[in-house]
Amino acid sequence: MATLLHIDTSVHPDGASASRSVTASFREAWEAQHPDGKVIYRDLNADPIPHLQDVAAAAGFIPPQNHTAEQAAAFAPRDQLATELEQADAVLIGAPMYNYTIPSTLKAWLDHVIIMGRTAGTENPTAAGKPATVVASRGGGYGPGTPRESFEFVLPYLEKLLGEGTLGLDVEFIVPELTLAETTPGMEQLIDLAKESRAKAHEAAQARGKTLAAQLAA
Repeated sequence: MATLLHIDTSVHPDGASASRSVTASFREAWEAQHPDGKVIYRDLNADPIPHLQDVAAAAGFIPPQNHTAEQAAAFAPRDQLATELEQADAVLIGAPMYNYTIPSTLKAWLDHVIIMGRTAGTENPTAAGKPATVVASRGGGYGPGTPRESFEFVLPYLEKLLGEGTLGLDVEFIVPELTLAETTPGMEQLIDLAKESRAKAHEAAQARGKTLAAQLAA
């Protein structure tokens, strides 16, 4: 039985969020292909993780058996989050672009699960090789050759943190762009491109969810 770790971070609710709608397409395809599978779901907007604090951060560099009572209590949430990542067979993350970067709630999750000598900073990170799908939605266009190409910080950042540079996940990005075209004055001429981008994102998410579920459930 395969396990999917599904993380959403959009501040917008279902129906108003591009990233949530695309991660939902992935999950629906996953569950249809593998109905007996397990899903660990975290909505980091509805239930945010506190930012990493001093004691919990320091405890990450101390063997658990040597933790003080204070360190053990502070480190317990980090251990739970890291364990969820380690137990998952696949990871799905909704990562909308806010002010040219990721939501602070997702940054907090990363700060907790990146534990040196365990999930990172070692030749064999404990979650290495797991397939990760990131739905990196954005209101505008930031691809190569666009006027705002230099403002693209989401994909390179997450590639380094989730991929070979740190956690070692096998990362694939799905990027629905121009999500604000239908509601933002001056973007009317981009509405057709926005619809095309969203349709392709849903198609890619459904295909990815179905394929990974079939592979991991086999």
